[in-house]
Amino acid sequence: MFPMKNIRQPSPLPLRWLLLATLTFATTVTRPDSSAAQEVSPTDETQGAGPSQADFAIGLAAAAIACTRQTVRYDPAYVVIPYPGGDVPADTGVCTDVVIRSYRQLGIDLQRLVHEDMRAHFSRYPRLWGLKKPDPNIDHRRVPNLQTFFTRHGTSLKPSDRAADYLPGDLVAWDLNGRGLWHIGVVIGEDRFVHNIGGGQVADSGLFQWKVIGHYRYRPERAESP
Repeated sequence: MFPMKNIRQPSPLPLRWLLLATLTFATTVTRPDSSAAQEVSPTDETQGAGPSQADFAIGLAAAAIACTRQTVRYDPAYVVIPYPGGDVPADTGVCTDVVIRSYRQLGIDLQRLVHEDMRAHFSRYPRLWGLKKPDPNIDHRRVPNLQTFFTRHGTSLKPSDRAADYLPGDLVAWDLNGRGLWHIGVVIGEDRFVHNIGGGQVADSGLFQWKVIGHYRYRPERAESP
């Protein structure tokens, strides 16, 4: 596939727009098999969360759905990017970039947050890549590092085999092959999520087609300034 030209990364979106976008995009985004993505419902699927966190969760799910409107080819190459607020070219990405771009639309820069946490607590992060210090170009784009960050600063839930336990705005991590091939996505509805497993940023279903190794909620009460 040739890179698409003149594709810009979505700019941060107001939360109220994202709440409306949930109802708009969810009826138009399709999976590769052309089945429609389910609608995100703030009244039933986010019960139990406080008002501000429920709004944030719905906004994050809508931001993930909005990512599916961007044409992206899978490219895991190491790229030197600006800091903070840096991103790989908008027409490329991997699974973690779906999460990063979704949070960015709500004013949350995981590049900066993960880097600062790793700089202050480097020993608490996985030592899997032979690094001796944090690298803001890549650290936030690695699934185990996001898992560690979400556990430290959000809520880590015990993975279950009930799709209803995974709410819109939740993060799910998988081991694709049982040997440490990590993957991550954003839940947008019951048994519905947005991810990039090689075919771009798409809405999909089948949470349990791979082994779930992490279930997280990271819902800051306040977004950063875009």
